[in-house]
Amino acid sequence: MTNQDIDRAQLVEDHSDYLLSFAMTKLRDIDLAKDLVQDTFVSALTKLESFEKRSKLRTWLTSILNRKIIDHWRKAETRYTDPISNFFDQDDSDRHWLMEKKSDSSIANIEQVLEEEETMNELKDCLDKLPEKWNGIVSSKYLEEKESEQICNDFDITPSNLWVIIHRTKLLLRDCLKSKVVR
Repeated sequence: MTNQDIDRAQLVEDHSDYLLSFAMTKLRDIDLAKDLVQDTFVSALTKLESFEKRSKLRTWLTSILNRKIIDHWRKAETRYTDPISNFFDQDDSDRHWLMEKKSDSSIANIEQVLEEEETMNELKDCLDKLPEKWNGIVSSKYLEEKESEQICNDFDITPSNLWVIIHRTKLLLRDCLKSKVVR
């Protein structure tokens, strides 16, 4: 199946609810979320031939939406730092009322959170590609933070086998994550 074989209407139907939900968790403004999801589909559909299928289509769409959200926050940030706004200060102070209204979250922090979430989604996708036993072992070790002895007992493996599985899994995850870096 080539990218040209993808039914564009079905693509929107299959992913719009998920993307809107994702955008709402970041923006908490339904109208803005709808606008950015729509922009995401416009961008994706115009660049569908460049989709290399190195990740799932939903992951690719979510990445585009993340960029749209980051761009939105960047534009919002420039409204607060526009030098012309100092002209309108009423009390000759160094601070402008828009700066005082701005939340504590800087654009860099927002970008970092979005990047971390995107990375976590990519990591989950890579973990899903592992053999079931390996996925369970890595999850037990790093997500549940179980002791090695407990993991060996749970999965009926030796400590040296545990080490080998962890090592090979790290290599596979590294390669998988490297292949997802399209930026």
